[in-house]
Amino acid sequence: MPRPLLDLVALRSLTAIADCGGFHRAGEALSLSQSAVSQHVRKLEKTLGRPVVEREGRGTRFTPDGRLLLEQARKILAVHDEAVRTLFDADGDTVTIGSTEHAADQFLPRLTAAVQEVRPGCRVRFRIDRSARLVEAVERGGVDVAVYVTEAAATEGTPVGGLPLTWYAVPGWQPPTAPEPVPLVAIEDPCAIRRRAIATLAARGVPASVVGDAGYLAGVLDLARAGQGVALLAAVGQEPEGLTPCAGLPDAAPIPMSALARPGVDPATAEAALAAVRDLLR
Repeated sequence: MPRPLLDLVALRSLTAIADCGGFHRAGEALSLSQSAVSQHVRKLEKTLGRPVVEREGRGTRFTPDGRLLLEQARKILAVHDEAVRTLFDADGDTVTIGSTEHAADQFLPRLTAAVQEVRPGCRVRFRIDRSARLVEAVERGGVDVAVYVTEAAATEGTPVGGLPLTWYAVPGWQPPTAPEPVPLVAIEDPCAIRRRAIATLAARGVPASVVGDAGYLAGVLDLARAGQGVALLAAVGQEPEGLTPCAGLPDAAPIPMSALARPGVDPATAEAALAAVRDLLR
């Protein structure tokens, strides 16, 4: 009797359900209808002979067999995607590096140099995104190595050090006198550095209020340069243009950073990337 075969397209739909939080969002991410995603799941359940996803209120949950299948699906897809890159990548040897916006201008050049040292002539691509989305991209095989804020993602990865943080504002800015709250500008929630800023001030009894937020770091810098408030930012490399470190606010502890390599990535490439980040954060 022939062994059952797992359909790659159906496995990709299954991982998308887990990554996107449901059938509808999975369909949007894969440019498929919700019914097509449902059909893929039913196909897997027929092959497996057991249910893998169950309805739970308005959402869904994976059965124990579904969680086991999901774990294996990620491994299968990672190997498949690596084979496709190796066999069909017209650009030749390519490595995709992911980074959060925080200190990306410092991480990316060092990661590029480290990767190209062990893989001369390779093409390096970049993805800048939020930490949780970077981890998802690594697990889906779209990013080879990612550097991210540890507490902002569900996957811990490999600790690579702490990112130093400093308060920045326009030159001459002074914190208001208590009980007036300190005006903060920050990336919109969820953001680990935003939480770190609020918690650091609260721990010293300093009142604070977020007076402006933005979806991306560039917007936060614009708000700070306009004098709207103070921002807690990565303190590596050059100071942000138009801003200067602020005195008079409690020091913020460095925030832990992690790195995650895609399953199946060349070990020498992964180790070179980790070493480069550790060296920067030393």
